[in-house]
Amino acid sequence: MQRVRRRSFLGWVSLGLIPGLGVKAADAVSMTDNDPYLWLEDIHGAKALDWVKAQNVRSAALKQDPRYRADYDALLAMLDAQDRIPSPELIAGTVFNFWQDADHVHGIWRRTSLASYAQAAPQWETLLDVDALPAEAGKAWVFEGAQHARGLARCLISLSPGGGDAVVVREFDLRTKQFIGDGFSLPEAKSNVVYDGAENVLFGSDFGPGSLTDSGYPRIVKFWKRDSPIDSAVTVYEGTAKDVSVQPFALHGETATHVMIVRSVDFYKAEYRYVLPDATTLAVPLSEWADVKGFYAGCLIATLRQDWTPEGQPKIAEGSLIAFPLEEFLATRELPHIAVLFTPGERVAVQEIMSGRDAVYATIFTNVTGAVHAFRLQDGQWRDVKLALPEGGSPGVTAVDDFGSSAFFSYQSFLTPTTLYADAGDDKPQGIKALPARFDATPFVSEQFEAVSKDGTKIPYFVVHPKAPNGPQPMLLYGYGGFEISLNPWYWTGAGKVWLGQGGSYAVANIRGGGEFGPAWHSAAMQFYRQRAYDDFIAVAEDMVTRGLTEPKKLAIMGGSNGGLLVGATMVQRPDLFGAVVCQVPLLDMLRFTKLGAGPSWVAEYGDPDVPEQRAYLQTYSPYQNVKKGEKYPPVFFVTATSDDRVTPVHARKMAARMEEFGDDVLFYENTEGGHSAAADHAQQAEMNALTFLYLAEKLTLER
Repeated sequence: MQRVRRRSFLGWVSLGLIPGLGVKAADAVSMTDNDPYLWLEDIHGAKALDWVKAQNVRSAALKQDPRYRADYDALLAMLDAQDRIPSPELIAGTVFNFWQDADHVHGIWRRTSLASYAQAAPQWETLLDVDALPAEAGKAWVFEGAQHARGLARCLISLSPGGGDAVVVREFDLRTKQFIGDGFSLPEAKSNVVYDGAENVLFGSDFGPGSLTDSGYPRIVKFWKRDSPIDSAVTVYEGTAKDVSVQPFALHGETATHVMIVRSVDFYKAEYRYVLPDATTLAVPLSEWADVKGFYAGCLIATLRQDWTPEGQPKIAEGSLIAFPLEEFLATRELPHIAVLFTPGERVAVQEIMSGRDAVYATIFTNVTGAVHAFRLQDGQWRDVKLALPEGGSPGVTAVDDFGSSAFFSYQSFLTPTTLYADAGDDKPQGIKALPARFDATPFVSEQFEAVSKDGTKIPYFVVHPKAPNGPQPMLLYGYGGFEISLNPWYWTGAGKVWLGQGGSYAVANIRGGGEFGPAWHSAAMQFYRQRAYDDFIAVAEDMVTRGLTEPKKLAIMGGSNGGLLVGATMVQRPDLFGAVVCQVPLLDMLRFTKLGAGPSWVAEYGDPDVPEQRAYLQTYSPYQNVKKGEKYPPVFFVTATSDDRVTPVHARKMAARMEEFGDDVLFYENTEGGHSAAADHAQQAEMNALTFLYLAEKLTLER
C-alpha cells in the first residue's frame, strides 16, 4: 500500500452469488474467532520474534549457495554506483537530492545550482549527513523528505526510525545547515506538517487519545505559532474517526503560497478546505471525487475519479484533467467555470501530473505506453503541446519548479536505461544525464500481448524474453492490480542483471484494479468485483503457456503489498499453474485486515469485513482463510519487515505458519528495518533481491 492518497471509490452493490468465483464463501473456514496464530500479531512480542528469528535462520541457508554472493555483490554494486542519475527536486533554481552509496549508507541530503546539476560532475553542497545522526533506540534514521519554507531559509525534515510511516519532524536551517534547537519539532507519529508563512505551521499529528482516525492517521489539524509551546496550537479543523486522514498541504504560486486542508473521507473521496488568514477554513466547491495535483495560474489542477457536472456547467468525464480557478473563487465566493485540459479516450489514461510556475505537465498513456504533454493558459485559452521525448516506453515528469520555468523529464523502457531531460520552459527537452546499461539487452526483446479474461475482457501484458527462445522459458510474472496504480514499462535493473542475464525471462501483467486505463479500469476490480483481478492474472499466465512462452513448472509469480495479496489469492485458486511464488509485504488475512496497521484506510478498496455481506465476499478469496491442508501448493517465499507499520508483517507471518502446519514448502524472511519497502538501505535491498532471485532460480531450476 502506498501512503494515504485522496481518490474515490465506487459504492457497494448488493451481493448475490457472483458466478465464476473459484471458491464459495460457505467452503472457506473462518479463523477470526479461533485463529491458532493470533499470537503472531504481537509484532514485537518475544514469542513472535523468536519464531521470526528461527524462520530467518532457515531462509539464510540460501546464502550458502555460491550464486548468492555473486548476485548480492552485483546488485549492491549497481545500487551504490556513482554513475546513477541523482534524482532531482527543483525549487527556485536549486536542485536538491538525497543520495545513498557505500560511503553514505543512510544517505546525505544535498543541493546544487541548476547550472551545476546539468554538468557531468555537479558540485554538491551537503546539507545533512543522516549517517552522522545519533541512533534512536538502536534504530537507524531513514530520511523521509523535507517541507520547505518560501525563500529556502528553513525546512521541516521528516526522519523515520527504522523506515516505517511514523516520523520525527525537526526544523532545519538551510543557511547554517543545523537543526534549530528551539524550532518546530514533533515526536514520532504519522504527522503531516507545512509552513503557513515563514513563522507558523499547520500540522496534524497524534495529540493523544481520540486524535487519530481508525486508520491511525491524524484527524485534527492545528495552527502553531513560532516561539510558542505546542500546547498553545489552535485547532483549525477536525475530521472524524471514520475518515482516513486530515492533512494540511501547501501550493506555491509565483507571488503567494496557498495553504489548504484535505479531509480524506475514504481512500478515494475527499473534501478540500482553504485556510484563511485568521486560521479559519473555507470549503472549496470541488467534486468529492477530485484529486488535487498542484497549482498553476491561480488554479487548482486536479483529476476526476468519477463524472462531475458542476452547477450550470457541462458534465466532465471521469479521468479528465481539470483546472479549478481557486483565486477567482476566493475573490467571488462563487463557483467558477471549470476548465477541462484533457479528456482521455478508450484505453487512455492521465497519470503523473506536476505543475510549476509556467506550465502543467502530465504523462498521458495509451495502451500502457506514454507521452508528456505541457498545458498552458495563454490569452484565456488552454494550449496543449506534446513534448518530443522517445516513444514506446514510459516518460516521466521528474521535477518542476514552482518558482521558475525549468523542468526535468525522464524516459525508460524495459530494455532502455533511464535518460533525464532538462527543459528550460521552451518545450524542447534535452538529454543531460543517462544511466549506463546495467545488463546486455541485445539478446532480448520486449513484446506486448493480450490475454482474454474469464468475462471476455482483453488484458494487456508485456514479456521480456530472448529474441530466439529455445522452448518454454523460466518466467517470472509480476503484477499488482489495485489502488489505481499502473505498471508501466520500467528499466528493471535487478531482474535484468541477475535474472535475464542468467537465463530467465519476465512478464508484467496490466490487470484490472490498476490505473493503466483510468478510473474505470480500477473500479472494475474493486470490492465485490475483486475476483476479476485474479481472473485477469490467471488469464495472463494461461495465455503465456498457450503461446509456448513458458509452462507451469517454469512459471513463477511475484507481487508486493496489494500485489502480495494478488499472488497469494491466485496461488490458492490455481496451485497447478505455478512453479514458485514470491509474496512480499502482503495482505493475506482479509477478514482481519482492518484490525492491522493502516488497514481501515483500505475499506474503500476491498470492503469492510465487519459488514456481513462484504465479509462473505472477502472470505471467498482471502488467502489465509482459503489455504487448505492436503492441497499441493507451489513453493512460496514470504518477504516482510518488522518495522512495516502500514500493512504490518502479521499477514505474512500467519500465512507462512499456517502453510508450514499443512506441510507446504514455505520459506519466510523478515527484515527488522525498512518499513513497507522491507529494506532501509542499499545493503538490505541487495540482500532481499539476491535472496529472491536465487530462490526463484532454485525453484525453477534456472541453469546459470
